[in-house]
Amino acid sequence: MIFSSMSFIVFLVAVLFLYAATNNYRQRAAIILVASLVFYGSWNPAYLLLLTASLTLNYGFYRILQQTRSRAWLSLALVVNLGVLIFFKYLGLFFQSLITLGGYFQFSVPVETPSWAHWALPLGVSFYTFHMLSVMIDVYRGDWVRPISFRAWSMYVTFFPHMIAGPILRASELVEQLEKLEPLKLNEVRLGALIFIGGLIKKTLFADNLAGIVEPLYAHPEQLTFYTAWLATTAFALQIYFDFSGYSEMAVGLARMFGVTLPRNFLYPYVSRSVKEFWQRWHITLSRWLRDYLYISLGGSHCSFPRNMGNLMITMVLGGLWHGAGWNFVFWGFLHGSYLIIHRLLLHAFTWAGVTAGSVIDRTLSWLGWPFTFILVCFTWVFFRANSFPDAWHISATMLGLAQHSGAIQVIRLSEQAMIASALLLALMEPHIVAWFQRQNPLNWWRVAAPVRGFAYATLVLTLVLFGGDTQKFIYFDF
Repeated sequence: MIFSSMSFIVFLVAVLFLYAATNNYRQRAAIILVASLVFYGSWNPAYLLLLTASLTLNYGFYRILQQTRSRAWLSLALVVNLGVLIFFKYLGLFFQSLITLGGYFQFSVPVETPSWAHWALPLGVSFYTFHMLSVMIDVYRGDWVRPISFRAWSMYVTFFPHMIAGPILRASELVEQLEKLEPLKLNEVRLGALIFIGGLIKKTLFADNLAGIVEPLYAHPEQLTFYTAWLATTAFALQIYFDFSGYSEMAVGLARMFGVTLPRNFLYPYVSRSVKEFWQRWHITLSRWLRDYLYISLGGSHCSFPRNMGNLMITMVLGGLWHGAGWNFVFWGFLHGSYLIIHRLLLHAFTWAGVTAGSVIDRTLSWLGWPFTFILVCFTWVFFRANSFPDAWHISATMLGLAQHSGAIQVIRLSEQAMIASALLLALMEPHIVAWFQRQNPLNWWRVAAPVRGFAYATLVLTLVLFGGDTQKFIYFDF
């Protein structure tokens, strides 16, 4: 059930009605837990077997760590969880890499990966694994000391608004809220519904329509010109933003309906003026997880400058590998790591040159930072989206003017170019639009006359039906 599908809307209404009919916390917790398992099982009931086993085993690890804070037990938990993740997500990549290396050195190797190595990646496994690991690491470090019941543990991991693709939450952000579930409150439901609708518009009107533009362009990279390659990549940059930020806003809105507050996962990333700022605005909860549990564990910035740069690169490369089982994702992470290292070197150079905050040079560099950052980020998206590493190299070379097209040139219709331009304008103007809505107090909407609201709802539904793109699964469901 995709959040933007009619089947999910029916599911949500049913869950809200059942939740509203409860009389105590025990019943409310049961409704949330059962609804979450039904939602997850609707994708593939077999996924529930791995989920249940993972929940139970990791709760055992959590209880042991709570009592002992043992490094050995934490290491075992990390090995088991990362081992399962590697087995399901990266086994095919491992075999393919061995085959490629064997062919390069002229060893006798199979010509293709064994069929049994192509596991179907269980939905959301990366996300719920990270959720459980964060609790165990926090317990080991002494950052989380409150006991968690198995019921609360299960709800924390499976809470259906955030389970499949985040936001990635620490126990301190969600467990206590789930342990104090309250009856539905009308204003909370209304506010959550408005947030959900905002995400739905992003997903249906923009992300799904942009997907229809990007797919045929990236399917034939040899037919792209310099202009169409940049246009296709810009379209994908906007597609993945509206897709994932739309999902995240729908997740926040859904949780808010039940009185649960989730943190924002995106903060207008395409207005960033440096790649560092981009990662402070893009997939915020993943960036925070990588910082808190990987970068800092490696030594963070409390070490020599060369080692600090190494820590930064390792974090970004592994962050790229987390996104997908392919060397193109590793290279995507490598590019972002390189950008971040260059950014730090430039900051040191500007300081050495005497550039002070607020000076004319500083303000000029800040303004120039936006187009440079947007171009650099778009360039990296090629390796994220391309169907293969060779395709990514060809498209990136075309974008740099180093490759020529062959065959018929792909034509991007004027209406499609207008769609891309509209999406870019919205991405840049979104901070101002949201600020305006917040000043109006969204809950005042329900004071508008019922006929006017009804007309607005009907217009919205008609717009989504007539102009919404073909329903696509959320991009991050693959990760």
